[in-house]
Amino acid sequence: MEAVDGAATAVAGSGTVPTLDPVQLTRALVEIDSTTYHEGAAGEFLADFLAGRGWAVEKTAVPQPLESGQVGDRWNVYAGPAEATPDLVFSTHIDTVPPYMPFREDEHFMYGRGVCDAKGIIAAQLAAAEILRAEGYAIGLLFVSGEERDSAGAKVANETPKGSRFLINGEPTDNRLALASKGALRVVLTARGKMAHSAYPELGESAVHKLVEVLGKVMALELPVVEDVGPSTLNIGQIQGGRAPNVIADHAEAQLLLRLVGDSGESRKAIQEAAEGLAEVDFTLEIPFVRLRSVEGFPTMIAKFTTDIPPLDKWGEPLLLGPGSIHVAHTPHEKLAKKELLEAVDLYVSVAKRLLN
Repeated sequence: MEAVDGAATAVAGSGTVPTLDPVQLTRALVEIDSTTYHEGAAGEFLADFLAGRGWAVEKTAVPQPLESGQVGDRWNVYAGPAEATPDLVFSTHIDTVPPYMPFREDEHFMYGRGVCDAKGIIAAQLAAAEILRAEGYAIGLLFVSGEERDSAGAKVANETPKGSRFLINGEPTDNRLALASKGALRVVLTARGKMAHSAYPELGESAVHKLVEVLGKVMALELPVVEDVGPSTLNIGQIQGGRAPNVIADHAEAQLLLRLVGDSGESRKAIQEAAEGLAEVDFTLEIPFVRLRSVEGFPTMIAKFTTDIPPLDKWGEPLLLGPGSIHVAHTPHEKLAKKELLEAVDLYVSVAKRLLN
């Protein structure tokens, strides 16, 4: 078969089963910039590519939030058997974190934004799904927008589930099944004050000083710990405020992210108490902690990150599995070993068969 936009295809030894090269498909996907809020072109490529390979494809719009400042299209792409219910759906996300980094490769590795999080995973899942489809399994594919920000695409997809029994979600887990995935709690702290000349601080009220005091208290909090999972963790990701060094600040804001290992109630209460009288607290996003199933004979791990699994709870019993290391995702050094990508195809096929047989 002819190569399609850089995604090479070939014919298996039987002469009847189409296969694809996941390395070349990864290249084609990474060469499309799909940083969050800019998923349109990548979604259109996937929809066309899947339709060209005989899948029944649905493309669903994902709205742009006001904060994005963008008006371009964003898509979820579902592909499955025509007029049939899939027993198992592979899913991951189309979007990547910024900044965009172009694809490059050497003999053993691929590099660039999304090679492991999660465009290589898209390629591995698609290759596995075609193998399973050729053997008579009812398989679906769901690729969503917005996972790296707020799971917007997953929330849209959860409004129209396909009735699948299992969902295998893809994130970089070093080809190990995750036994649990930490949740996320996003927090905005806003302190307000009164401007004045910095030579006369008694005439003003510093919002920055208030915020610094709150953050000191928050940093000192004892966060929950679960023995077989580990601790909740806290990151103060962004701080902004003030007008100039010689002006008492009238406004300051910080954005925090907690990685949850259980219910968020205790952490919410502690943060509110730390901020009392000093700053307003806004909990802008929560994705819950989840425990996941294992499959006998397959290696396991604990995912310290958050996934689209919680907002896709209508798509079947979830599992989490994918090639690549989370340690290089979101960094300038993102890479994926070609050997590991090919192993992931076999692993996805093996896990799916174990679940469905």
